[in-house]
Amino acid sequence: MKTISENRAFGGVQGVYSHASTATGGEMTFGLFLPAEAETGAVPVLWYLSGLTCTHENAMVKAGAQRWAAEAGIALVFPDTSPRGEGVANDAAYDLGQGAGFYVNATQKPWSPHFRMWDYVTEELPRVLFNAFPLAEEAQAITGHSMGGHGALTIAMSFPGRFRSVSAFAPICNPTGSDWGRKQFTAYLGADEATWAPHDATLLMKKRGFDGPMLIDQGTSDQFLDLLKPETLAAAMAERRQGGTFRMQKGYDHSYFFVSTFMEEHVAFHAGALHA
Repeated sequence: MKTISENRAFGGVQGVYSHASTATGGEMTFGLFLPAEAETGAVPVLWYLSGLTCTHENAMVKAGAQRWAAEAGIALVFPDTSPRGEGVANDAAYDLGQGAGFYVNATQKPWSPHFRMWDYVTEELPRVLFNAFPLAEEAQAITGHSMGGHGALTIAMSFPGRFRSVSAFAPICNPTGSDWGRKQFTAYLGADEATWAPHDATLLMKKRGFDGPMLIDQGTSDQFLDLLKPETLAAAMAERRQGGTFRMQKGYDHSYFFVSTFMEEHVAFHAGALHA
């Protein structure tokens, strides 16, 4: 593992690191914020999965999470959203290819050799982190924005007991019924829609739900509402009687201004579960 940068922040350290990835077959970069408490012992960890076009850097710089994480004594992990580099397949569209991994394991060419973000985020990166840094494996939570909200919700529901809490900012709620999903799942997973279902938060909610607290924020002025389909997940939560909070925030759009506005509340929400 290589250290790209380390900067003092809010009494802790915001680092950026890279490592050779077996899952993606190339070099992967991630951000990690460690609060001051990490100097004396293992700390709880909150995963943040970013959305379309993002790298590890977007949320790390724009979300304003470090201040609140430092006050709560929890670490933050900012993975990249896809493999990158020479020889990695790409597309001219912003919502396919590099920057748009959708947190799935691609089975179709030309994506399958490198686009294995499900394995990377759920298996390989956790091994790297827990082996190298003072993080408490038994105290994890997960959140994300847009495509990353989709990833956070599907991963949380697919690994019962791993995450104490899950939240999302404007998640893609029903990708099997949206152009933000059907396009990418066809490309990455093929035409058989049965292979898509494990990566749809609404379908997973109907099938199994989440064994912990949930918090979802969605802006009412989000320019991508028709693609995100928040009503499908809200209905599935109600139908299942899933414990959780789903908030429609009046006037907010899809930007990091929206994310940063409610980040303090999300970090506090997760801190409550992580320190319980």
